[in-house]
Amino acid sequence: MTGADSRPAEPAFHPQVEPIFATPFGQATVPDAASLNPAVAVLLSQRAVPERADPASRPPVMYRSRDDLVAWPEEPVRKLLGGIAGAALAVVRTVNQFSDEQFSALQVQPRAWYSIVRPDGSIASRNFSNAAWCAIYCAAAPQPSATRHDSGLLRLHESFQATMFSDATNTLLSPPFQSGHRTWRPVPGQLAVFPASLRHEVATMRGEGELMLVTMLLRFLSAGQQGLPWW
Repeated sequence: MTGADSRPAEPAFHPQVEPIFATPFGQATVPDAASLNPAVAVLLSQRAVPERADPASRPPVMYRSRDDLVAWPEEPVRKLLGGIAGAALAVVRTVNQFSDEQFSALQVQPRAWYSIVRPDGSIASRNFSNAAWCAIYCAAAPQPSATRHDSGLLRLHESFQATMFSDATNTLLSPPFQSGHRTWRPVPGQLAVFPASLRHEVATMRGEGELMLVTMLLRFLSAGQQGLPWW
């Protein structure tokens, strides 16, 4: 090219374009969520006390439990965690090349806790280096704010394009090549699943009501794998 107008004629080229470094993001609905959520919400609220809190709690606007939820014996919690794990595994299975037999042979190591986000509360940006997948389930949520569309949204932070030079050709890219953060609105009964290495946060809650989320981390061991003890 010798100038701005020295562009080759488009019909002369037949380019092939494919996405690389793609990040999977799955969504699923937990079966029987409508019947499980009320009982689970009552139980989690009753146990949201200081002595059961994780140091990351920020009372009174955000409560986070210790990450021992998978050890709770109560039937509603165990059923819900089973549904969350099952839905998360379905997402993970979809993006893997294992056969059904190979995937079912993997040993699953889950860890879970819950968070209650109240007005003016949020969950700070974070990721998890000691797990493969993160599933965030919504057990209860207030009505969307009429004044702040981002109230209580889960934000997923893009990082790999942070140093990209921006000009007219890459600011309006077609999916899946668009840059920028992504969001997911928590809806009772639904969950989001994504790599645990992906930084994410829950935006500040505006208005009334509480947002109740269950977070589950998952990692998998193949048959005979050594060197990865229990959490």
